[in-house]
Amino acid sequence: MISDRRSASAVEGLISLPLEPLLTKDYETDPALVHERLRATYGPVAPVDLLGVPVWLAIGYDEVLHVMQNPGDLWSKRVDNWRAYAEGRVPADWPLLALLQADNSGFHDGERHRGLRGAWTAGLRPFQEPGTGQAQRLERAMLRFCDDLIGVMAEGGPIGWADLVTQYGRPFPLLVANHLLGVTVERGEDMVMDQWRLLDGPDSAGAYQRLFAALHELAAVKRHRRGDDLPSYMLEAKPDLTDEELARELFMLSGFLDFTGSLICNVIVEVVTNPRMRETVSVGAIEETVNRVALLNPALANVTFRYARTDLRLGRFTIAAGDPVMLSIAGAHTDPLLTAALRDTVRSTRAHLAWGAGPHRCPSQRLATQMATIAVRRLLDRFSTLELAVPRDELAWRPSPFIRTPLSLHVRYQLNPSFAAAPRPGPEAGAEPSPAAEDGGDWRPRSGLWAFLRKLRRMQ
Repeated sequence: MISDRRSASAVEGLISLPLEPLLTKDYETDPALVHERLRATYGPVAPVDLLGVPVWLAIGYDEVLHVMQNPGDLWSKRVDNWRAYAEGRVPADWPLLALLQADNSGFHDGERHRGLRGAWTAGLRPFQEPGTGQAQRLERAMLRFCDDLIGVMAEGGPIGWADLVTQYGRPFPLLVANHLLGVTVERGEDMVMDQWRLLDGPDSAGAYQRLFAALHELAAVKRHRRGDDLPSYMLEAKPDLTDEELARELFMLSGFLDFTGSLICNVIVEVVTNPRMRETVSVGAIEETVNRVALLNPALANVTFRYARTDLRLGRFTIAAGDPVMLSIAGAHTDPLLTAALRDTVRSTRAHLAWGAGPHRCPSQRLATQMATIAVRRLLDRFSTLELAVPRDELAWRPSPFIRTPLSLHVRYQLNPSFAAAPRPGPEAGAEPSPAAEDGGDWRPRSGLWAFLRKLRRMQ
């Protein structure tokens, strides 16, 4: 719990300082300029206003890495260690509160966190270890999903327009989730909309309740009917998980999928607009391209709060026990201390923080990298031309406190002749050939989300 042994200056700290509004139009357009201004004024840690609530924003590389690694266990992720929250000073309808109150391993510490994380590690292992049957089937499924999405985009002909955010980057991870969960999510449209609402703020409490109900139902089914899927492997690794606990853990999948979809979109922006990046992809170094984009334009710009367990020094300030600190990965990546070390290098550093560090480091890094690699490579293989509809500096960016990715990505495309000539599934067929047949696909029932994907195309 929070220590009460605090100095007067620490008590005043955050609430006594002038606060810089964070989510401004300037931040949405170019967060690096905002980070530069904050760094010049405050150093590596700055007091900011986040949707009406005062928080510390860590933008120094060393500071962000130190808090993530959490030596001495001085930082907690549990919301009840947030002093303002415990004292009732955080409005009940604050847009991000439902997310921070989530009772899962993303917001636990110590032994509780380690036990739940162990279930994740075991559950993901069959899908992340190269050579396993599950990993091979998942890779084939990913290729089919990419071709399904591309097929829907190209229904109007071999030349046309598409939005690679709503029609490709964001729905692709949802299809992967269906495979991991071992079900066809009948409420696919509702789920994808609710995961967007949860992370972007509007109706986050309602979105949480709807997603949780769907996942709780799934957890109950998997307890009695195990399969070759993520929840079944998690239950096998930790049999004492209740249905409610498993549902809360699976709820984290929405955030992972949203992050991965955003990473895919950010990589697409780079390879479409940056000739040097495109050259790297053309020689087969696609994973290095993904890694480089994770450094230059991290999809997860900021991560959820850490709360100081006691008064401590961070940057130029004393952080009072119970104060929230939001860690800015994007800010850390533009820290001159890091960028100076990268100057004049061609290949990216593995010192970036896009996957986190320490106890809460992302356990699905390999899977997310594979998803991004396959999605981008497949897109570039299938299209001979991809051109942005607007200049890159006119792209609209998603107004989110956590995710940094284009709001839309309209492109003019031209299919490669080999894919344009591939047979398209007929609407009356019950089982249809996959466009990915040359990659090992076979005759199969069309995904339950097919109608949803077609609807996305009609919305453009």
